Amino acid sequence: MVTYPAHGHTVVELHGEIDIAGVESVGPPLDEATSAPAPAVIIDLRPTGFFDCSGLALLVRAHRRVAERGGRLRLICTSALGLRTLRAGGLFDLLRPVPTLADALRDA
Repeated sequence: MVTYPAHGHTVVELHGEIDIAGVESVGPPLDEATSAPAPAVIIDLRPTGFFDCSGLALLVRAHRRVAERGGRLRLICTSALGLRTLRAGGLFDLLRPVPTLADALRDA
């Protein structure tokens, strides 16, 4: 996982596999990124090879935390498997993934 600032946003790149084992290492830093008042967070799933229902739960938690604090969450996802997982989990319309960082920043 890599976190960096970009134009007033915190970008969180999730790497590798986000499953029951991976959530343990990603959860706390993602909670930190979503803890400020009115956080502007972009989660980038492009470096993620796989995520399952544990990863979906992590995204829902991040979305809820950002919304509760009056912030904005954007999601970057380009893989067919990732987009299919978001659709199957009923999160595609909620998280509205975009293909690039530029799109996420423009839509934020």
